[in-house]
Amino acid sequence: MEWYNYVSIFFAGAFISNFVPHFVKGVCGDNFPTPFAKPPGRGPSSPVVNVLWALLNLVIGCLLYKVGKMSCQDNISVGVFFVGFALLAIMAATNFAKKEKM
Repeated sequence: MEWYNYVSIFFAGAFISNFVPHFVKGVCGDNFPTPFAKPPGRGPSSPVVNVLWALLNLVIGCLLYKVGKMSCQDNISVGVFFVGFALLAIMAATNFAKKEKM
């Protein structure tokens, strides 16, 4: 596999990871920060905006997954996907933990 496939797979994991909190908060009817809030990423966005943002992240993640030609038999590509997913999840956890203190 070419190097750019791994880059695509890494970002697929990151976008799909970002899908999860926004979708969950949106379908639960909770306000949650998005890039469209004021201030961006810190202020609350409506549940509908969160669901739409989540779905956009899912579409982009799925497209990158397809472009990356990931195979579950290729342990390296699975690992790269997981690293992208995990890094974004950890970054989100640390960032959103601070939102309660603002």
